[in-house]
Amino acid sequence: MIIVFYTHSLVSDWNHGNAHFLRGVMRDLVRRGHEVLALEPAQSWSRENLIADRGPQAIDAFAAVYPELRWQIYPEDFDHEAALDDADLVVVHEWTDPALVARLGRARARGAPFQLLFHDTHHRAVSASDEIAGFDLSGYDGVLAFGEALRERYLDAGWAGQVFTWHEAADETVFHPLPDVATTGDLVWIGNWGDGERSEELMQFLVEPVQHLGLTAEIHGVRYPDHALDRLARAGIAYRGSIANTDAPAAFARHRVTVHVPRRPYVEALPGIPTIRPFEALACGIPLVSAPWDDAEGLFRPGVDFLFARDGAEMEQRLRDVLSDEGLRGSLIAHGRETILARHTCRHRVDELLAISAALRGETREAAE
Repeated sequence: MIIVFYTHSLVSDWNHGNAHFLRGVMRDLVRRGHEVLALEPAQSWSRENLIADRGPQAIDAFAAVYPELRWQIYPEDFDHEAALDDADLVVVHEWTDPALVARLGRARARGAPFQLLFHDTHHRAVSASDEIAGFDLSGYDGVLAFGEALRERYLDAGWAGQVFTWHEAADETVFHPLPDVATTGDLVWIGNWGDGERSEELMQFLVEPVQHLGLTAEIHGVRYPDHALDRLARAGIAYRGSIANTDAPAAFARHRVTVHVPRRPYVEALPGIPTIRPFEALACGIPLVSAPWDDAEGLFRPGVDFLFARDGAEMEQRLRDVLSDEGLRGSLIAHGRETILARHTCRHRVDELLAISAALRGETREAAE
C-alpha cells in the first residue's frame, strides 16, 4: 500500500508527542513493505521551535535515527490532489489546517480512490469542542480516536459516523532498556509544563514528594515559566530543558524511578487515555508511579505494571517503597515491559490500522497488507 500521513510534524518532537508515535508506526509500515510518506506544513510551530531550541542539527539527528522515513514540507500552494494520485490510505492529523482537512474530504467525496481517515490525539474535543466541531469530516471514511472516551465524544456530537479507537503506543525499536547505561540519579520526569493544565498536580505529585524525600531528580521538557523553574530549583530538582524522544531511553536508564502526571482534561473528561509517556517509560523498563487517572479500558494492570498514588503523601510513600525495595522494583520493571510488548507497541497499532482499513474496504486484514 501507499500510505500518506498529514502531520503537524514528523521531524520535530518539540512539545509534540504525536511525532514519537507516528515515527514508530511509519517505521513498522516500511518494515512490512509499504510505501509511506509524511507531509507537514511549511508553517509548523513545533519544527520552528525545535530549530530555535536545539538548532538545525536536531533535524539531522532525527534523520540519522530514522533514515528509512520519508517526509516532505508542503507550501501553501501545494497540489495535494496530485500528490495523492497513487495513495491507497491517507491519515490526516487533527492539527492540520481546517481548510485543508475540508479540501481533502471534498476530494474523497468526488471519488478520489484513496481511503481517508482523520486522526485525533488531543483533548480539544472536550477542552475546545468548537474547534473540533468546525472540521468538515463529511467526506472522510472514518476517524481514529486515541481513546474510547474520545471515540464516544465524536459519535455523541455527531461529528463523524464511523469512529475507531486507536491508542498511542511505544516504538519498541527506540524505547527499550539500556542496561549498559550507568544509574546516576533517583527520579526523572519527562514532560512539558502543560499551560496550567496540571500545574497544581505537578507540585503535589512530583515537586513536593521529591523535595520531602531529598531525591536526586531531574526534569526534561519545555515551556516552563520562570516561577516554575524557581520552584524546581528550591526543591533541588535539576531542570535539563528539552530532550529528543530518541534520547529519552538513556534518561530513563540513568534513573531508578519515574512518575506520570496526566493533564487535567484527560483525568476529568477523557478517562482511559494515559497519553504516550507511560507506554514509553514502561517499555524502557523503569518503575513508574502515577498520579490518579481512570484506566477505563483496562490497558494495564495497576499495582502490577505500575503503582497509583492517590495524593502527594501516598506518592511519597510509593516512591520510598520503590527506591528501597529491589524486589518491588524488579517486579514492576518486568511486568510493565511485559504488558507493553504484549499489547502496546507501534507494531500492534499498525496491525490495528491495517485491520481498520481492511474492514472499511470490506476485506480481510491480510488482503490490506
